Amino acid sequence: MDDRLFWIGFTYVRGIGAVRFRGLLNAFGNMQSAWGASTSQLMEAGLSQKIIENFYQVKKQIDLELIWKNIEKAGISVLTWNEDLYPRRLKEIDQPPPVLYVLGELTVQDEWGVAIVGTRRMTGYGRQVTEELVELLANHGVTIVSGLARGVDACAHDTALKQGGRTIAVLGSGVDRIYPPEHRRLAEDIAKNGAVVSDYPPGTPPESSNFPPRNRIISGLSRVVVVIEAGVTSGALITSTFAADQGRDVFSLPGSIYANQSKGTNRLIQQGARPLIDVRDVLDVLNIEQVQEYRQARLELPTDPREQQILDNLGYEPIHIDDLGNATGWGMDTLTATLTMMELKGMVRQVGAMNYILVKEKGVLYQRNNHE
Repeated sequence: MDDRLFWIGFTYVRGIGAVRFRGLLNAFGNMQSAWGASTSQLMEAGLSQKIIENFYQVKKQIDLELIWKNIEKAGISVLTWNEDLYPRRLKEIDQPPPVLYVLGELTVQDEWGVAIVGTRRMTGYGRQVTEELVELLANHGVTIVSGLARGVDACAHDTALKQGGRTIAVLGSGVDRIYPPEHRRLAEDIAKNGAVVSDYPPGTPPESSNFPPRNRIISGLSRVVVVIEAGVTSGALITSTFAADQGRDVFSLPGSIYANQSKGTNRLIQQGARPLIDVRDVLDVLNIEQVQEYRQARLELPTDPREQQILDNLGYEPIHIDDLGNATGWGMDTLTATLTMMELKGMVRQVGAMNYILVKEKGVLYQRNNHE
């Protein structure tokens, strides 16, 4: 039986988050074994009596096979920590969500996502900047990440779609419970040209307590976070706090000291966020040339399965040849020969000390027919 069923089951248990998921995996090796564990075994794995009571209550109430059938029928993908498709950038944060529910598709391109968040009551100024920034980013192949809320979020998603770009909506509810409801059509369009994502299981209503954790995922999926307009109590400020904790670059749009929608963003700048003076400033931080080269490298078709395996294990950060050896299980001779050929083709680059990145180099590509 697919172990993901039991990952799903545990997401319904209140009190079990990333830390306790990790504890259960360490204790039992897989979630199916944890699902069938006794009370004493669960206590030894670190669960409190209250959480264990919650767990047994959930086991009585849900039918995992029926849930799985409904998930498949709805076209929802389920990604766990253990899967290659789980977003790399999100996996790097402290305590990433153990399970993601996805409508649509997450791709490698999304690793350079930019989160654009802000007030639900944006001004004409905020709309203008949002549209100009998203148009610029989308036309450079950058994925736009936001939360599907009214105002800045919806404007960012909608503009990305109009430009033919990718966008990701992160929800504070199940992916089948779109909130606000008037954005249902927008969510459908996003799923066709990006992804609608949640760490809450299907059927979860949009409770207010769900949104701060949702904001943490928005920043976790992103390389840069831009706060367009925000009052002093705006949830967008929570996203910026998470972003700073996660080591993301944070931009904030300056505005009038008399405008309520700019009081939060001006305060962010005072606290050290980068002022968004020109929309191209975000491109400079992203190193957009590297983004485009990375995307082009992914389009290079590998000529054998070994090259594909290297591509699957390389990303935007340097990886040492020893780590590649561990990931592929190859001997050093095979590994170095494959990497050398891929360097000649311009698919990978050594950046020193036997560390490699996936970047399309400028210059002449290796042509097989020149040597055959």
